[in-house]
Amino acid sequence: MSFEFIGKLPTPAEVKEMYPVTERVRKIKEEKDAMIRKVFTGESEKFLVIIGPCSADNEEAVCDYIGRLAKVQDKVGDRLILIPRIYTNKPRTTGEGYKGMLHQPDPEKKPDLLAGLIAIRKLHIRAIEESGLTAADEMLYPENWRYFSDILSYVAIGARSVEDQQHRLTVSGMDVPAGMKNPTSGDLTVMMNSVVAAQGGHTFIYRGWEVKTTGNELAHTILRGAVNKRGNTIPNYHYEDLNLLLKMYDERDLKYPAAIVDANHSNSGKQYAEQIRIVKEVLHSRNLNPGIRELVKGVMIESYIEPGCQKIGQGNHVYGKSITDPCLGWDESEELIYTIYKRCGEA
Repeated sequence: MSFEFIGKLPTPAEVKEMYPVTERVRKIKEEKDAMIRKVFTGESEKFLVIIGPCSADNEEAVCDYIGRLAKVQDKVGDRLILIPRIYTNKPRTTGEGYKGMLHQPDPEKKPDLLAGLIAIRKLHIRAIEESGLTAADEMLYPENWRYFSDILSYVAIGARSVEDQQHRLTVSGMDVPAGMKNPTSGDLTVMMNSVVAAQGGHTFIYRGWEVKTTGNELAHTILRGAVNKRGNTIPNYHYEDLNLLLKMYDERDLKYPAAIVDANHSNSGKQYAEQIRIVKEVLHSRNLNPGIRELVKGVMIESYIEPGCQKIGQGNHVYGKSITDPCLGWDESEELIYTIYKRCGEA
């Protein structure tokens, strides 16, 4: 019934000083940030594919995967921008289970958050250096943002966090695109309100400081499906859902209306292979309606080297296989990226 104070963590500035980015990494991020920003502002018609493991659990496998993505990016760069998912913070519905690299840099060992912070910086920096791609991560803890603000090009706010004021206000101080997911209930008004809050400027308490933000004009929506009171999943990626979201944007004075469609989670009912069909349907809807084409800037796909998932704590780990939600394997993922590339070239 009380807190045990285990140890004081170093500040973001101290961690960045211990594990700094190189000038090359800084320039890569600057270039990628500019490219991604132009997609959200409408200056670029390129399509975003935010793709990667449900959770980044193993540095070698994650960097192997991202290296494969980099080779594909070279072939599709005139139409697509691939943003690797390096998700190191995992929200747990009941609080139990693997909470990501932040908590457990080794999934088989006890939590060590300082080691987790260091492992995350090392992973992201290595991935950028080796692949030339900058990544997306979920912001589970708002106070952690500044540990990684110099290495991330995209941030997602999860369905369980999107109603939280501190998440919304922290996003308002970011300078990279932040996707606000619809809550698990599926209430799109809650999601839209989170974007309104994130695009506005605020004064609030952050990491022991009184801070003031100017708003993040690149805050946008992510459709990830919903769950009803009986526990049944309700998808929200269909043409009618996208058209409804378009109308909701039209009713609000928001900068740069934009949406990403998450093809997994409650949109697929966690039937990971369905992501392929869902992405194709979203691309079809974009080609049917110019308004939807302008609104939907990309898709989010859970993918790793091996298909499916495995449990931790049972030994005999399969290299490159998810230890959380099931993912597409590499072969299907590569084929899907080329399909997206082809469909984005259709009028």
